[in-house]
Amino acid sequence: MLAIMKLKAREVLDSRGRPTVEVEVFSSSGEIGRAIVPSGASTGRHEALELRDPDSSWYGGLGVRRAVANVMDEIAPAVVGLDLEDQTALDAKLIALDGTPNKGRLGANAILGVSLAAAHAAANARGEELYVHLNRLWRQRLDPGESAEIMLPLPMVNMISGGLHAGANLDFQDFLIMPVGAPSYSKALEMTTAIYRAVGAVLREKDAEASLVGDEGGYGPKLSTNAQAVDIILEAILACGLEPGIDVAIALDVAASHLYNPETQTYALTAVGNDTLDSAGMVSMLEHWSKNYPIVSIEDGLAEDDWKGWEALTASLGSKVQLIGDDLFATQTARLQQGISGGVGNAILIKVNQVGTLSETLDAILLARRNGYRTIVSARSGETEDSTIADLAVATGAGQIKIGSVARSERLAKYNRLLRIEDALGPNAKFAGRGALAH
Repeated sequence: MLAIMKLKAREVLDSRGRPTVEVEVFSSSGEIGRAIVPSGASTGRHEALELRDPDSSWYGGLGVRRAVANVMDEIAPAVVGLDLEDQTALDAKLIALDGTPNKGRLGANAILGVSLAAAHAAANARGEELYVHLNRLWRQRLDPGESAEIMLPLPMVNMISGGLHAGANLDFQDFLIMPVGAPSYSKALEMTTAIYRAVGAVLREKDAEASLVGDEGGYGPKLSTNAQAVDIILEAILACGLEPGIDVAIALDVAASHLYNPETQTYALTAVGNDTLDSAGMVSMLEHWSKNYPIVSIEDGLAEDDWKGWEALTASLGSKVQLIGDDLFATQTARLQQGISGGVGNAILIKVNQVGTLSETLDAILLARRNGYRTIVSARSGETEDSTIADLAVATGAGQIKIGSVARSERLAKYNRLLRIEDALGPNAKFAGRGALAH
């Protein structure tokens, strides 16, 4: 049996210069697995709790040394000696050790670091790529006849940022593209980088502060309307000789929870105007955008607890547009089951740190898959060189991945990892492509 021999944790920095947790797991065979926990800026209130140090003055109360200490002082003594390859048992032990519904005692950042580092250590001990090991864990959850196919995901790529990702210069958080006409992952990345450069050129022509970028590498321009962001992206797509809607489609991340006032039950769109809308007004606005633009995906079009609004949005657009729950579902199976039962949304964003263990992440993907919900593995605004989510997307055949833009090394670490996986798979590399959006 491969056993966990030792844990090591430390405080490191993410792409925004904020502290996060890095964990190393040492195996009985001498191999080491390492993982760094991502961190969000646009976080929902239903996410597992990220433990911070309010007294860390140099880091403005964002230190993670308590989480690091919890790995070393509480988690390590409890998990040393456990079977490294029994991910389910390890994660169950971590959940029980914490003993809270939101992992608030030890911190989801401490727990997740151990969970992911153990998977890396197990893969290293076997001498295999991480996606191969994760695919084995995935297969263990499936019933006979369920697909466990390894597949490269269709990327959903940030072009222009707003909201909490870019200083609230626009109301919507992300304006993205999906290279639906690409025949392979590498070709999709080529198309994406060309469009990204073209967006920058269009912004410079319009003197829209094109040099500014948001947390995830998307341009953060000052524009007169939210819709102008889509117009600029469409202009860039055409400038590359590509056809909007055929070669490249548009996706939106509204992040509506950050526009919502629960007391008045209204949404304030005030970054580039002065609009206040109720749920019906938001649905009407998104209907209008979907009719006028080649939009194939809308994330968090309504707030995380506006279930009635989500029902109306799904009834209106669910047969035509991918409606992703991020804050709505928070990678939690209970939240997703509520959505399934109520006919809310048709896709879920998968973020490992929203739930806190690898096993629970796989459970969320499986529940979505079995109920016809599409899955989009996603990075966070605070990322690092850790590329685990690239392997996760491939291993589970998730179909889609949302990493950020094709700028900033913490984003490119994931894109480049997918290129290496595609190369390793060779002619057997299957690409999700447009089929990832099929109803």
